[in-house]
Amino acid sequence: SDLQKQVERGELLQPAIFIVLVLCSVLLYFKVSLMDPGFVKSEEEVKAGKSEEQSMVIPQVSSNIKMRRCGYCMVKQPMRAKHCQLCQRCVRRYDHHCPWIENCVGEKNHPLFIVYLSVQLVVLLWGGHIAWSGLYFKQSWDWLQHNIFLLMSFLLIVVFTIVVLLLLISHLYLISSNTTTWEFMSYHRISYLRHSELENPFDQGIILNLWRFFC
Repeated sequence: SDLQKQVERGELLQPAIFIVLVLCSVLLYFKVSLMDPGFVKSEEEVKAGKSEEQSMVIPQVSSNIKMRRCGYCMVKQPMRAKHCQLCQRCVRRYDHHCPWIENCVGEKNHPLFIVYLSVQLVVLLWGGHIAWSGLYFKQSWDWLQHNIFLLMSFLLIVVFTIVVLLLLISHLYLISSNTTTWEFMSYHRISYLRHSELENPFDQGIILNLWRFFC
């Protein structure tokens, strides 16, 4: 492959950058999967901690809608929070439970999840280019025996690239409209959306939505 040729010539800059990107991708994966996605604290924890984060003002969509108590973990749910059956906790600004990271994507780790997907996409695209550069197709059994691993790696990278690309695009679209995956999929079952006069009461325009999400 091109990367191997560069290493043999002593040109180590691009191989080093590629390795750093792979390491960053792995570190981001563990960070997103292990961090608190924004679990809703119990009233006792809030009183004990008095943290500023837990005393954030809840967005007012309708004066008729009040904080309800979760029927599973019995905590008071802020607006846009949802109980995750797999994590057995309520998550603030719940987006979805990701089986790939074995964790919820919520208020705290959603921006980092987008960064992880972006870095992962760059690694996959570069890895696909490296694998393709090492393939010189010949119609012979001997060629297939010597290149089967590289060919399978390339096909696998293509599949994962498509999945990550579609996932990243869908998330960026939802973020630009200030909507979570859960709200998008279950719009008619969510009281604060169903009873709202606006189709999306949280949408404040693409620029402001992106600014508030990432900054």
